[in-house]
Amino acid sequence: MRSLFIFLTLLFLGGSVAMAQPDTISINLSNVSYPYPVKFLHLQQDGQHIRMAYMDVKPTTPNGRSIILFHGKNFGGYYWTNVIKTLTARGFRVIVPDQVGFGKSDKAYIHYSFHSLARNNKMLLDSLGIGKVTIMGHSMGGMLATRFSLMYPNRVEKLLLEDPIGLEDYRTFVPYQSAEDDYKTELKATFESVKKYYATSYFTQWKPEYDYLVKIGANVNKSTNFPRYAKVAAMTFEMIYEQPVCYEFGRIKVPTVLFIGKEDKTIVGKALLTDEEKAKHGQYKILGPETAKKIPGCKLIEFDNCGHIPHIEVPQLFLKALVENI
Repeated sequence: MRSLFIFLTLLFLGGSVAMAQPDTISINLSNVSYPYPVKFLHLQQDGQHIRMAYMDVKPTTPNGRSIILFHGKNFGGYYWTNVIKTLTARGFRVIVPDQVGFGKSDKAYIHYSFHSLARNNKMLLDSLGIGKVTIMGHSMGGMLATRFSLMYPNRVEKLLLEDPIGLEDYRTFVPYQSAEDDYKTELKATFESVKKYYATSYFTQWKPEYDYLVKIGANVNKSTNFPRYAKVAAMTFEMIYEQPVCYEFGRIKVPTVLFIGKEDKTIVGKALLTDEEKAKHGQYKILGPETAKKIPGCKLIEFDNCGHIPHIEVPQLFLKALVENI
């Protein structure tokens, strides 16, 4: 009988992960093993009781600093393992939340906004007694980290953005779809379609060690609760589309480092575009430098032959750059 649990064999070199795959993954990833113990913060929003999952990883020898990691839309805390190990080895306390609607957190039917997600994370830090914190956000997490830094600048020591989405306003060139339209699209997701999207959107070259990302991201579609998962995914797509941060980069007041994979071509809503439109947008080798100029005092670090997830695709280079600039 196949195990109900996914066992992640974490290989620190290269940040790669191997794992066994269950036939079905629950929409709250209850049968996915995370690298460190998971706790829950209890929240109230829109008249609902909601659980927000997080890992709180403390170093053996503390340096007195804390960092919080914000994941991307199609991910959860499970893909930060090599980053967590690197940072805790250097004395950082590392907080790794699954945002509400993602990972092991509840898939609530609420109004999703970057403002409310930022407030949730402030409440998490308050509950842990953490004052100032460095924030690192990847992909969608970069939009959230930007919003958090704008809302609570006095709480942010440093802002680290890893291939954030939202460097351009998708509303200006991606055709509008309602949440109901997006929901119908999400329901059609298959293992093959998810793998194709990850392979063509996230990496310059697919490697077997990336398969675990697809297995987690795709096998939720076998859950009896998958329609709920798909609905929330559509609602958070709408959040990204309707709540740009690119016009506010000039208002950031905290030291910022922007990490960019030069071959990243991520566009939210890419499937709705013509080939001509795809070629005009999502060019991070152009968007990275343009964005760095908008953020006061921003330092830009670029990685050749790298796509959307530098901490997985070029882990040694990324981790070296991270520890030198945190």
